[in-house]
Amino acid sequence: MSKKSCWSALLLLLAVCLVIGGCGSAKKGGTLETIKARGKVIAGVKYDTKLFGLKDPATGKVEGFDIDIAKALAKKIFGDESKVELKEVTSKTRIPLLQNGDIDLIIATMTITDERKKQVDFSDVYFQAGQSLLVKKGSPIQGLADLKQGVKVLTVKGSTSAKNIREKAPNATVLEFENYQDAFTALKAGQGEVLTTDNSILLGMQKQDPNYVLVGGNFTDEPYGIAIKKGDEEFAGIVNDLLKELKSNGEYDKLYEHWMGVKPE
Repeated sequence: MSKKSCWSALLLLLAVCLVIGGCGSAKKGGTLETIKARGKVIAGVKYDTKLFGLKDPATGKVEGFDIDIAKALAKKIFGDESKVELKEVTSKTRIPLLQNGDIDLIIATMTITDERKKQVDFSDVYFQAGQSLLVKKGSPIQGLADLKQGVKVLTVKGSTSAKNIREKAPNATVLEFENYQDAFTALKAGQGEVLTTDNSILLGMQKQDPNYVLVGGNFTDEPYGIAIKKGDEEFAGIVNDLLKELKSNGEYDKLYEHWMGVKPE
């Protein structure tokens, strides 16, 4: 190849690099810059989890503790809590949606685990939960010891609850559903004897139908965190600053008591 041809090839390569955003260089701008340019926050939230994120089929409105945290973040960034778009996620879809850039962050009853830290970064803990059991009133099942062979336990795909219950009750049969409302409907239809997930989520189901009660206490620690893209330290700082502000000005306690019916410990 002639010297002239080499230079032509090099110039062409540089041009291609400029078009695609740089030859192997880090992408400029993080989540915060994207949010500001767009003019709104896109938050991945649950639509099926009473108290945290539940969509009213009649009004189409989504409400809950996590929803109010998302609104507070929009207010911090834009001075307007309405500058937020709520996008439905499930335990199975939330990480892929974040990684694909469909959402800016996950605020969806997500337990911080070492395994998940390999895929996303987490904020500080914003809610402390623990896994428990939900059964119909009068059920002989009162704790983990009663989850013997033949007992059907219902839970949700992609959740830590499914993994935990298989370890804690290896003889039980575990059935997984796409979301919590499907699992709760299956419990009420008699497809299983017990439903397991975080006590905070089960409390919402109990409020929906008082014929069902929590039993057995908590048998895991489930610290909830807000998930963001790996390596985005700037945005993680913004989210953690928000959580600190909410706790220091008393707003966190108000939200907690409003949705959970009790004051935080």
